[in-house]
Amino acid sequence: MGFVNVVYSFSHQVKTNIFAFIAIIRMKTRFRTMRGMKYALLFAGLLSCGLATAQVVGGQSSFEYLNLSNSPHVSALGGISVANPENDISLALQNPAMMRPGLHNQLGLNYNSFYGDIKVMNLQYGYYAPKTQTSFFGGVQYLNYGAFSNTDDLGNVYGDFHAVDYSITLGASRSYLQHWRYGAAVKYASSALYDAKASAVLMDVGINYYDTASLVDFGIVAKNMGGTIKKYNPNNPAEPLPFDLQLGISKRFKHLPLRVYTTLHHLYEWDVQYNNPSDNVGTGLLGSNDTASSKGSFGEKLFRHFIFGAELSLGKRLMVTVSYNDLRRREMVIKTKTGSAGFAFGVALNLNKFQVHYGRSYYHIAGAYNEIGINFALNKLMGLGKTGEKIKWNAEYPDWE
Repeated sequence: MGFVNVVYSFSHQVKTNIFAFIAIIRMKTRFRTMRGMKYALLFAGLLSCGLATAQVVGGQSSFEYLNLSNSPHVSALGGISVANPENDISLALQNPAMMRPGLHNQLGLNYNSFYGDIKVMNLQYGYYAPKTQTSFFGGVQYLNYGAFSNTDDLGNVYGDFHAVDYSITLGASRSYLQHWRYGAAVKYASSALYDAKASAVLMDVGINYYDTASLVDFGIVAKNMGGTIKKYNPNNPAEPLPFDLQLGISKRFKHLPLRVYTTLHHLYEWDVQYNNPSDNVGTGLLGSNDTASSKGSFGEKLFRHFIFGAELSLGKRLMVTVSYNDLRRREMVIKTKTGSAGFAFGVALNLNKFQVHYGRSYYHIAGAYNEIGINFALNKLMGLGKTGEKIKWNAEYPDWE
């Protein structure tokens, strides 16, 4: 019966969001102009209400590591980026619809030390198959929490054990009409915490609209739909999975090398405030009062769903990023000192054969999280001879039509 429940849970979430996805696609005629973007945002807001489920926010789901940023570039944009036309393979893991021919044979890799000396590794790769006109991608996420001493209640040591989480993602996307792309990705997630182990199969479904004339990008994605295969404790009900519905829009100015981003997350639930009666702190960007007992104002609840970002291109090679995550700031600041919690910064160096990304995220006054990653254009770095010709290894395709 456990396997049947997993299949039912997975199919129910996928079916619900696929229907929503098809509904958006059918509105294609409304989105062909800038005016149509208003309909997109309105429809997405209604969609988020319709998809509200019994999910929870903030540390109560299993496999929460799936919500971590998968690259320094994404971290610099506040941890989520679902509408970003930049040439970066890591963005395909944020929204599968952003995978496209221009990311063919690009390999992204970063390995960093998170808080508490937790080792974090992310790898992404993209490949375009011209015969099927489909762009494929894959990714690996790995977290090593280190070694721990195995002791009893008297302090006797019986050796060491390790704790590891990882996920494997496979996805694909295709184009639709002139400006649209749609995509999906399947994930296998595993967690091993001493003698407690769990695994799950999840799915992301997304769409992306990018107009090369107006330089507007719009994306929406339903993340982490699925079911648990193995529970940490087989005698307990399965923990909720970290489902999220995210929407983003970005705009680059024609006569200014600046792109601005607005991203919304947790659209399926209105109030994502952590209700801690002991808190009475001015935690907002402008120091506004955020008393948990008062449940917060309408504006506070609204802006907890927002991430704002901007990227400024300095010439053809250098790009500077800054962002603000309101939910992160409100949850991570302390009474005596708010610091820079919620802000993130980044720098990217774009060269012919590879890109170098650096991100610095401020979670808490205890210290910032620094990341560095490299993207390689394998089709420019090396050739595979006749084998490479057969598999289109060295091929280059236009990034956006």
